[in-house]
Amino acid sequence: MFFIDTIETEGLGNRSYLAGGARTAVVVDPPRDVERVLVAGAARGVRISHVVETHIHNDYITGGLELARITGAAYLVPAAARVGFARTPVADGDTVSVDGEITLRAMATPGHTPHHTSYILQERGTVAAVFTGGSLLIGSVGRPDLVEPRLTEQLARAQHASAHRLADELPDETRVLPTHGFGSFCSSSQAEGEATTIGKEKTGNDALVKDVDSFVAALLAGLEDVPAYYAHMGPANSDGPTPVDLTAPPPADPADIAERLAAGEWVVDLRNRIAFAEGHVAGSFNFEVEGKIATYLAWIIPWGKPVTLLAESPAQLAAAQRELVRVGIDRPAAAATGTVRDWLPDGHTPRSFSRATFADLAAREPAPDVVLDVRRDSERATGWIEGSVHIPIHHLHRRLADVPAGTVWVHCAGGMRAGIAASLLDAAGRDVVAVDDAFDAATEAGLPLATGT
Repeated sequence: MFFIDTIETEGLGNRSYLAGGARTAVVVDPPRDVERVLVAGAARGVRISHVVETHIHNDYITGGLELARITGAAYLVPAAARVGFARTPVADGDTVSVDGEITLRAMATPGHTPHHTSYILQERGTVAAVFTGGSLLIGSVGRPDLVEPRLTEQLARAQHASAHRLADELPDETRVLPTHGFGSFCSSSQAEGEATTIGKEKTGNDALVKDVDSFVAALLAGLEDVPAYYAHMGPANSDGPTPVDLTAPPPADPADIAERLAAGEWVVDLRNRIAFAEGHVAGSFNFEVEGKIATYLAWIIPWGKPVTLLAESPAQLAAAQRELVRVGIDRPAAAATGTVRDWLPDGHTPRSFSRATFADLAAREPAPDVVLDVRRDSERATGWIEGSVHIPIHHLHRRLADVPAGTVWVHCAGGMRAGIAASLLDAAGRDVVAVDDAFDAATEAGLPLATGT
């Protein structure tokens, strides 16, 4: 009897899978921190015989090469993918034995990338599940615009064809197990629900209910900005990622922290946004380790800029390091743990700023000088506070000069990105208030909302 275990990487919105039988198993699209996979395999008491990639990933650094090295597993990568390391090339129709009568069959499903491959899990010849990577997702498909702009429409049409091939060749009860779609920006839209089947997707997935021209037009019209760090993920995965080093970074004392700030390096405070607002090192930025630190820090920081991490505890620091190696931020320049007082030179006081709700904003007399909305374009399109300025969070660091003069009340959809934005503005010397509230509360507070163009 086969098993399938899901390995979540929540910070990036992805899933990896361990699947097999009583003795051996295969890993699909492993994360870079492969210890989690090894622990899952040990818990099952299985040997990992195969590691497979559905495609060369654009949103994270894979652990596939390292996992194959550690376990001695065969490393299966689509044959058409150009890579700089030894691997077992996989072509459409290739089959491998996983454990006894459990097999894995490759199916070419181009669209997310030109070489994308899905893998069909069968037991005694009966289809049980399909690992669809960035092809058919829950209610959606993977983005077709991450490889090359000239290929985007061609790949969008390929996504439609691949979705139909999966739907036509697999039974309705087949479990669909995608890698993307749970918060990853590799998805053209986000999943609603945790599980699906081919039959369910036939009734609700645009790729399967719309004709190809309508599907492509809607898909391309809905694509938003790609995280900046994606440009570095594909090349790193094609070259062959190096093993990770999760040992503690060099310690930083207050003088070292001050020197790094003066040199223009990034000092990142990992504490929650409430603690940061109450007191922090002037010039530091707040990326909560509990938030999507990998996505937003990697998206915003100039690539290759040295980063020093400030954490409440060694555990918090270790959690951040694990998140960051997944997107290629491998070794912090330095780190410090403790409280904000531990990070400041003698005689220096913490900097702080205010937090508020949308009700506070509505009650403000006179009205604030600036209301800054840092949500994405698609979020703002559903409604915005009249008179507000719009700069998406991933553009803000480079557009600080575009924020009008005066005290800035900054908001997002829930508070986390507003906290990041407030720290960026505060570090630039602006007076700021972080609106730490759900955007639905803006209507309840009576704030006038606008919609349209």
